[in-house]
Amino acid sequence: MDRIGKYEVLRELGRGATSEVYLANDPFGDRPVAIKLVRKDALGDMEYGRRFQKLFLTEASLAGKLDHPHIAAIYDAVADEEGSYIVMEYVNGTTLEDFCRVENLLPVPRIIELVFKCSKALDYAHRLGIIHRDIKPANILVTPEGDIKITDFGAALSLGSETTQVTGVGSPAYMSPEQVRDQQLNHQTDIFSLGVVMYQMLTGRLPFKATNNFSMVYQIINVDPTPPSLHRPEIPAAVDLIAKKALQKSLERRYQTWNEFSAALAGVFNELQMTAEQVPETEKFNTLRSLAFFTGFSDVELWQVVRISTWSRHGPNTVLLKEGDAGRSFFILASGRVQVTKRERLLSSLGPGQCFGEMSYLGTRDLQRSATVTTVTDVTLIEIADEALSQSTEACRNRFNAAFLELLVSRLEDANIRVSQLLMERVVAVQ
Repeated sequence: MDRIGKYEVLRELGRGATSEVYLANDPFGDRPVAIKLVRKDALGDMEYGRRFQKLFLTEASLAGKLDHPHIAAIYDAVADEEGSYIVMEYVNGTTLEDFCRVENLLPVPRIIELVFKCSKALDYAHRLGIIHRDIKPANILVTPEGDIKITDFGAALSLGSETTQVTGVGSPAYMSPEQVRDQQLNHQTDIFSLGVVMYQMLTGRLPFKATNNFSMVYQIINVDPTPPSLHRPEIPAAVDLIAKKALQKSLERRYQTWNEFSAALAGVFNELQMTAEQVPETEKFNTLRSLAFFTGFSDVELWQVVRISTWSRHGPNTVLLKEGDAGRSFFILASGRVQVTKRERLLSSLGPGQCFGEMSYLGTRDLQRSATVTTVTDVTLIEIADEALSQSTEACRNRFNAAFLELLVSRLEDANIRVSQLLMERVVAVQ
């Protein structure tokens, strides 16, 4: 096969019972794409044809709607006499299945980080009224850089849709109790499924293991899984508790929201041993979300900031910037305090969420640092190079511009107050 529609087929990536996946070139977008071509015999099957058609149409309807850094984008969908296919973002990587084997498990902090990213992506989908319904390691791709992309929304449930939804979809080992009972579903079914994935990544084992689907369903409904730490002793108790709550059979006892789940994942890092230089991406995202500077940023834009920024930790009395030095980056304090001096005279003290060095970005030429910045306490510092920011999306750059404008207005107001105070002091002194 040389072409599928306007796309030039490069090679086959894989095939299943109902579809074939090809790597192709998009001549108009000048990018590699993955094309899922539905097999005609699957659509023509008397028993399952309508079911496959509905699953195809479900995924096709999401084209252009899911714009998130941790969801594989759906670019296009076509259904005509020549065939039915979906054009997706090509992710050159593997699936989480590779990291669910006992001999190939990831470090616990890395697992928590990946699950956190999945939780934020699925929260984004839920806010658009979409429940995935088939979360499993095979549907979570891992890039060569170690990032993740959730894929295969063919089984997705669209809340509020007037069309008839396909029931009985999903993979039994990862289904929630309400899903195997064919009950009404909400986002908590995806929380349960992601909890199963998390358990499997931590231990290399499924929480419910059976030789047939009937036994699997029985265990999902009636049996509580053993704590992950019994299979892997270095797993802290806090991680056991997260897995336990995500896998609660009762909706009332399970995590109620994605935010609650992701907050628990972020908090568990306090129990994990991290080196002083390491700042997990989970921690980065949550720190950015907590800082006033990033109030107007969306989740998608915050993930961009995570990717383009460099994070570092410094002890007290460390010179971060020196007056007169050249530089093309600006800084935002994630934690701690610094003091700003000029010619050894104290100008200001800055705390979390405040920035310095921004003139390197706002200026039109290479500028020398106008002041010296020294740490007062332990600090976590966010550095963003001008060149890196220029590679981000226009929306992200506009957010920074708005934040800097607000910052400059605030500093001008403070300067006016100080000038007024000085004038009053001089008047009093003259009198």
